[in-house]
Amino acid sequence: MNAVAFKDACHSFARAAAPYFHITDEKRYQEALELVECLLEEAEDSPDDPLNAIIEMLTHAIEAYENKDEELAAFHKRAMDQPADLAMLRLLMEQYGLGTADLPEIGSKSMVSRVLSGKRSLSKKHIQALAERFGIDPGLFF
Repeated sequence: MNAVAFKDACHSFARAAAPYFHITDEKRYQEALELVECLLEEAEDSPDDPLNAIIEMLTHAIEAYENKDEELAAFHKRAMDQPADLAMLRLLMEQYGLGTADLPEIGSKSMVSRVLSGKRSLSKKHIQALAERFGIDPGLFF
């Protein structure tokens, strides 16, 4: 490929990718998240796969947007200010619309409340049961 053809290909890529590399609204943000998810499924686990470079560029743009968005930044701060196990438990509860009575893996409503308030910790047994129920890696609680 000569320099002119390469330059034209770069300009074409830049025009197509610009809305996702400079995310300015929620619509483009959601599209970028979906695009990364799709590319992750297709990309090979190799530094030589050019899709990985594009994924990296997109994730930087997503992170920049998230850091500018007040609601997302507040969510991130709340998540980082609490232990990983509580953050994961709260996220699962929110995603699945669960209350304190909906987690028999932990125990009674009062036990779940004590865990959520930080008075008790999730045990290894709790974490394993929750991971099995939701089909996730137990490591996400750490």
